[in-house]
Amino acid sequence: MARALARGWGRPVLCADPIAARAAALASETGGEALGGNAEVAARADLVVLAHKPAQLEEVAAEVRSDARAVASILAVTPLARLKEAYPDRPVYRFIPSLPVEVRAGAVVQAIDVAQDAPTDAEVEGLFAELGALVKVEDRLVDVAMGLMSCAPAYMALVAEAQIDAGVRYGIPAAQGAELVVQTMAGTAELLRRRGHDTLALRREVASPGGVTARGLDALEQAGLRGAFADAMDAVMGTAT
Repeated sequence: MARALARGWGRPVLCADPIAARAAALASETGGEALGGNAEVAARADLVVLAHKPAQLEEVAAEVRSDARAVASILAVTPLARLKEAYPDRPVYRFIPSLPVEVRAGAVVQAIDVAQDAPTDAEVEGLFAELGALVKVEDRLVDVAMGLMSCAPAYMALVAEAQIDAGVRYGIPAAQGAELVVQTMAGTAELLRRRGHDTLALRREVASPGGVTARGLDALEQAGLRGAFADAMDAVMGTAT
């Protein structure tokens, strides 16, 4: 996800990684610089973006908190209270991005917080807003939002794969099926956005009574599509709690 953020911002970044080659590759791609460690990043960066494992919070904070000017976390299951304990006396922000931020078409969730430093607040929020739709939610709902949008690119890829496979069974070449499915997914998303996210109205517009789409929708309902997504959310929240 750190790589997706850097690609989406499209500007040089300072980075460090336990795998030096990975940091070097990202620095080369962005025109930035791979540094020797987290402390060096904190000493030189205006904003430190935490993209490590949640369990490493204290370990990394011990390295960087003395020099970090401001901190933005993209860590799952790590609420603002824990972040502020790890990084006291400096602006701290909590975000969860989705992979399409790489092409500036993602969703980014920001945990609502009290004002910290007005210029820094605005600058950091603007930075993440460059990457797609920025949605602010209460901190307690960030992990729920993660289940909807951070995990969703994998879900949508699976849905696309299933549709393509279904078409291949009836003889359409996989490459052509993929182009049709992926373009339709993208176009449907844009249509829903322009129509105020009214999913029911769109379904009714496409599915005339007794028609082929209505039969397809019924088959999906009978197969338990809604239940499958509910189970997926339960699985994510079970991990998050």
